[in-house]
Amino acid sequence: MDIQFLGTSAGTPTRSRNMTALALRSTGTAKGWTLVDCAEGTQYRMQRAGLSPVGLRAVFITHLHGDHCYGLPGLLASAGMLNRSAPLPIVAPAPLRAMIESIMDATRLELPYALDWIAVEDFGGEPVLPDLRVRATPLSHRMPCWAYSFTEAEVEQRLDRDKLRAGGIPSGPAWGAIQQGQNVLLADGSEIVAADFLQPPRKARKIIVGGDNDDPGLLAQEALDADVLVHEATYTEEILRKIGPGPQHSSAAMVARFAQQAGLPNLVLTHFSPRYADRPAAGALSLGDIEQEARAHYNGNLLLARDLDRYELNKDGMLQAVSTSPRPMTVVPAQAGT
Repeated sequence: MDIQFLGTSAGTPTRSRNMTALALRSTGTAKGWTLVDCAEGTQYRMQRAGLSPVGLRAVFITHLHGDHCYGLPGLLASAGMLNRSAPLPIVAPAPLRAMIESIMDATRLELPYALDWIAVEDFGGEPVLPDLRVRATPLSHRMPCWAYSFTEAEVEQRLDRDKLRAGGIPSGPAWGAIQQGQNVLLADGSEIVAADFLQPPRKARKIIVGGDNDDPGLLAQEALDADVLVHEATYTEEILRKIGPGPQHSSAAMVARFAQQAGLPNLVLTHFSPRYADRPAAGALSLGDIEQEARAHYNGNLLLARDLDRYELNKDGMLQAVSTSPRPMTVVPAQAGT
């Protein structure tokens, strides 16, 4: 499984960051990709990432603030102009359907493919993607908002090679059949029961992608078996106190404390207020402030997302960079006595 960030800014874009969107790919035989949120300008990031609307398998929208969904009408239209024919599932708050249909009606947009609308309010984990199980968790924001959890639906079987060799079972087609869970009849007429030569399966990988949220603890149940949490960290604690609770966003410290308590091995922060510059400058806020605050509360694998960053979640449950944008140097103040 891998994730690629198509937008990491909150509210408005910056010169280096578009607004929220994330691409999710499954490794193995599954083709295509999945989109979580679709801000204005997402199509430009898709082009940079080599992602086509034709290969889009499903869309998941966390909530209806513009920096999470205003890019969807244009994306749907582009998919039609590229002659997409496969139906497109869209899991989203119910009012989004009326919004999109109104735009289509006003602009006389006709699509050569069907939209399969699924209201997240009624979503009970019905199959949307063949290789991933999806769950939706309500969050706390100033309008209805959800997080989506993506878990591998199947985990490949692992052969106990030492036991196979000890049993005198020759490698080749027999091993392949056993790995598929099929019993094998050997040349001497003896039957090999596949289950006797398979190791316990590894843990299914799981990624949580949150929408806007001022209470990370709402994800405690989902986090129990998760490998990765992607969560907004719009502000640092100091700025959040100045702004007040009205916007209903999280600080880096809030998310980091939760991730530490939940035992999450990987935490990716995103959705940063444009007031935080990418590069440190004297007297100015920067993403270094967010990183420093988060690291004070979380000792796992911490990442701050940038547009077009791509990470792979390996089979051991660790998130590793596939490609990342150049990072500005983070200046960490020296501790007393050092």
